[in-house]
Amino acid sequence: MGRTIREARLADVAEIMKVVEAAKGIMRLSGNMHQWEEGYPSEAVIAADMEKNGGFTVEDNGRIVGYFAFLPSPEPTYNNIYEGKWLDDEQPYHVVHRIASYPEVHGIFSDIMDFCFSHEPNIRIDTHRDNKIMQHNILKHSFSYCGIIYLLSGDERLAYQKIRE
Repeated sequence: MGRTIREARLADVAEIMKVVEAAKGIMRLSGNMHQWEEGYPSEAVIAADMEKNGGFTVEDNGRIVGYFAFLPSPEPTYNNIYEGKWLDDEQPYHVVHRIASYPEVHGIFSDIMDFCFSHEPNIRIDTHRDNKIMQHNILKHSFSYCGIIYLLSGDERLAYQKIRE
C-alpha cells in the first residue's frame, strides 16, 4: 500500500496530536526551543484546518505518520513582508503550515511538497528562525527566501515562496 496523503477527519485528531507531540520533540532536540509552545497547535487548531478542508494526514500502510495544513490564500500574516518581497504578490497561492511527523519516518516533507504542487503551482511557507531542519528542507526543495513576516502574536517567521512553472 505504501505512503498516502488524504484529508484529515475529526476521528484522526488523537493520532494527529501524537504526531504533533513527536514533532515538538524533534524541534527541542535540534535546538528549536520556542516554536509550538503552550499547547500549539491545539486540537482546535487542527479541527479548524479540517473545517477549511485544509488538514491532511500522511499515512504509511494505513498508520498516520504525518500531518500538515494546506490552505488557500489569502494568509493575513503574509500581507506585509519585511526585509524582502514575495516572488509574486499578484497571483493566488496556497500556504503550507503545521508540518509534523514522527522522527523515524523520513521523506515526509518531499511527499507533502509533491502533493501540494500537484494541486497548486504557487506555494508559500514560513518557519521559525530556530527551525533549522525545516529551513534545510525548504531550501532543499528550491523555495526562495523572501523576507520576514510576523504572526498575529507578533512572533517573527522566515518566509519562503516557490512557483512551479
